Amino acid sequence: MKRSRPRRVTLRARLTLLHGGLFLVAGVVLLGVTYALFNQQLSRSGMKVIAQVQPDGQRTWTQTGEPPDEAQEWMLEQQRQVRAAAMTSLLAQGSIALCLVGGAAAGFGWLVAGRVLAPLHRVTDTARRISLAPAADRGLHERIALRGRDDEVKDLADTFDTMVERLDRSFDGQRRFVANASHELRTPLTLGRSLVEMAMHRRGASPDVIRLGEHLLEINSRHERLIGGLLVLARSENEITERRPVDLADVVSHVVTQFEHPVELAAREAWTTGDALLLERMVHNLVENAVRYNEPDGWVRVASRTAGGRVEVQVSNTGPAIPPYEVPTLFEPFRRLPDRLTSAKGSGLGLSIVRSVALAHGGSASAQARPEGGLAVTVSLPGQPIGVISS
Repeated sequence: MKRSRPRRVTLRARLTLLHGGLFLVAGVVLLGVTYALFNQQLSRSGMKVIAQVQPDGQRTWTQTGEPPDEAQEWMLEQQRQVRAAAMTSLLAQGSIALCLVGGAAAGFGWLVAGRVLAPLHRVTDTARRISLAPAADRGLHERIALRGRDDEVKDLADTFDTMVERLDRSFDGQRRFVANASHELRTPLTLGRSLVEMAMHRRGASPDVIRLGEHLLEINSRHERLIGGLLVLARSENEITERRPVDLADVVSHVVTQFEHPVELAAREAWTTGDALLLERMVHNLVENAVRYNEPDGWVRVASRTAGGRVEVQVSNTGPAIPPYEVPTLFEPFRRLPDRLTSAKGSGLGLSIVRSVALAHGGSASAQARPEGGLAVTVSLPGQPIGVISS
């Protein structure tokens, strides 16, 4: 069961709480110090009343000697009233004023924090757009290009721009390499195949020459498949420029007809969008892998279906038992099981191309070892509603 992540407190909110909290603490300390000083000043009152003169019936107090009890009580009562007034004025009304000013300080801190963190939001938004791109090299042309005072945030933005620029140059070099390799590697292989075929089919060719030519053609064919797989792998990891509706049922049915091995087919309508050639190569690699590593009298099953808003292609076969811990490594380039290495039937790129094509189309590829032997590989891709296709 997937645990839901707790809702985090944003940096802006933390800065606002910190700013408001510090202001309130400073206000409380200031209010307490003011009340303590005021109370101390009241306690230092030096007035002493010692005599009472009543010539006209009124009380008059003088400031020499010891005060009588009546005067002392009157002074204490006055001090209590002043303290009560100070308590009401400083603590009650001061606390209300402190809360109002503290709220205003928190709001001001919220605005200031938002202004200070705005450049960081630009960095985050740019990084998110690049990371959510459907292909690895898409979006690398974007730059933050932050302007303003030279501070730590601008240093971060400039460093991020430099990193993205270097990645963009790296992917651009990869694209040029793929384009050049497509020509430089295929041309000598094609020329070599033509020369071998000419030597095999010329008049007077001995049986040894014909057998040698067949071996050379087989090696040349393996090299062509290897180079073709590398080019498809590189292409599938780049951006898919054109996406069109594709029914995987048609792709599966078309691919199955290219194999002489009998295949059990269960093709149900499964619409998605993407590059039809890459999707066909993906299905072809799945079926070819299942046929190549199958038992002599085994079976191969291919199915396409729609499940929960997504479309799936599943290819399963019989074959030798595969340890479950070895299954994830089959999707890595040039990674094969020991028994498959000795057979030398493939280049080790079949399932790697399958996973790369699936990822380029926003999908995933997974495999599961069958307990009785063989492998079941499932490719899941985003589905395309029929209403969208018809419109």
